[in-house]
Amino acid sequence: MEITDPKAIRALAHAARLEVISELYSTQVSRTATELAAQTGLTPSAMSYHLRALQKWGIVVPAATAGDARERRWKAAGTDFTIHSLGGVASPELAVLDLELDAYRRRVLAYAKTRNERRASGDTSDGPSSVVLASNLLYLTPDQRAELTRRVFDLLRDYDLEDPDHVPEGAERMATMWSMIPDDRGPAAAKPATGKA
Repeated sequence: MEITDPKAIRALAHAARLEVISELYSTQVSRTATELAAQTGLTPSAMSYHLRALQKWGIVVPAATAGDARERRWKAAGTDFTIHSLGGVASPELAVLDLELDAYRRRVLAYAKTRNERRASGDTSDGPSSVVLASNLLYLTPDQRAELTRRVFDLLRDYDLEDPDHVPEGAERMATMWSMIPDDRGPAAAKPATGKA
């Protein structure tokens, strides 16, 4: 699922909607509005509203019910989800990026709080989890950028659960974030030389 329509991108600029997209696309498991509401801190009726908005753009679709038809289930409309900006003036993808960065900060702070509580209780280990953050500056042609993006997504797919209903023993849910953006401080950002002295 690739989103390019600026109106659809703008519709995603809500923390709860991004949380729903992340949950449904990464797990490939259907969820009810009530289950998703509990995860995001919203009421089930508010979550139903957001799910219908995501359905309007074809991002989520109704799923088969498991017995109780009163609880409508929702699932991802695809297996992968990408927001691709075509450089529109409104740049709604930046609002989505802000929300993703906020979610990343929330996760880092929650991890730090848990680690600090363990250390305060005398446990000096980092525990089973770790935070990995890497930053690289690369010089890439358009073809190389496309190839790198494809290879990263192929690599991440290798770690998808074969059966979303069965999480391997000892596995911990890990959030990943990958981005590629032109650097504003490199030579490529400078104005090209005119050849005049």
